[in-house]
Amino acid sequence: MKAKRYFLIFAFVVVSMIALLYGISPQWFAQTFLDINELSISSSHILRALMCLYLAVGVFWLYSAFSDRYRNTAVLTTVIFSGGLVIGRIGSLLMDGWPKPLLVLYLFLELGLIPVALWIFKLPEE
Repeated sequence: MKAKRYFLIFAFVVVSMIALLYGISPQWFAQTFLDINELSISSSHILRALMCLYLAVGVFWLYSAFSDRYRNTAVLTTVIFSGGLVIGRIGSLLMDGWPKPLLVLYLFLELGLIPVALWIFKLPEE
């Protein structure tokens, strides 16, 4: 059974695609998905920093998919990563109201990932 390996490869692909959407062209992302016409330099800076943070975590997941030593730790970090994002998004919902639909979709995807990742984490060693 190679469920943990495939899960980590999948997590890498998904987080990398999202990261690249944010960071390659923050202005395009903001206009296309958030209906924001003009981003400040600081906002672009934040989105590019997020891109690299996501890519760094994703590369760790990809590396760990092929490393027995770090595989379980990496699966657990997918729970922590998604859980942190969910907590932040729920806090923002409570304080700021509803964001654009894409960000609500992210919330539900991240929320759904947590039990799946915990299930994968509990699987026996491969």
